[in-house]
Amino acid sequence: MANTNELKRAAAEVAASQVEDGMKVGLGTGSTAYYLIEALGRRVAGGLRMVGIPTSETTAQHATSVGIPVSDLGAHPQLDLTIDGADEVQPNSLHLIKGLGGALLREKIVASSSSRLIIIVDESKIVSVLGEKSALPVEVAVFGWQATQRKLSALGCTPKLRTKTNGEAFVTDGGNYILDCNFGPIPDVEKMDRELNSAVGVVEHGLFLGMTSVVLVGTAEGIKTLLPLPADDRA
Repeated sequence: MANTNELKRAAAEVAASQVEDGMKVGLGTGSTAYYLIEALGRRVAGGLRMVGIPTSETTAQHATSVGIPVSDLGAHPQLDLTIDGADEVQPNSLHLIKGLGGALLREKIVASSSSRLIIIVDESKIVSVLGEKSALPVEVAVFGWQATQRKLSALGCTPKLRTKTNGEAFVTDGGNYILDCNFGPIPDVEKMDRELNSAVGVVEHGLFLGMTSVVLVGTAEGIKTLLPLPADDRA
């Protein structure tokens, strides 16, 4: 059996092969995106011309270190493609939970500015219902975060402030906190999306609904491609 890192690497290699000369590409954040950037760096060294739009400072540093030219949405407001990982993927709809890597606000801004969003995961990230395995990250304003925490708790979860190993609060690149909200399985993600969007103090949340063009899943049998089904055909 292939290990998880090998599955991520295989999916990332396939995704990197879909970047064409001259493209403006959003670059995700996290362990799977690491392998993507490594693969794209090799392609750039071989002559591929592209511009990367990083979703975090960590990704920007990594991309630069492997020779990928980087820019921002101010210079390139419309992207050809974004490639990123996910924490959970729901088949058929290809709805996602993202944000365990701490970059969900920037990731969603970049993804929403792209013509296509390719998600690369290993098979452990496929779930029947979002929230089945992971908490839902919610990025919140630092001011009054405890009041926001109470609002989120009233929606039926247990929100926990994300902290670093030294016990200090984790601060995103945008200067916000993250509350990891353990809802358990979320049967109505559209309703949850609306409720989170209306909660004062919430900057952004990790539900990525209706944004994904394709999911490349690394499995022990090879790469599996998932496409979104029309809403009427979903189970």
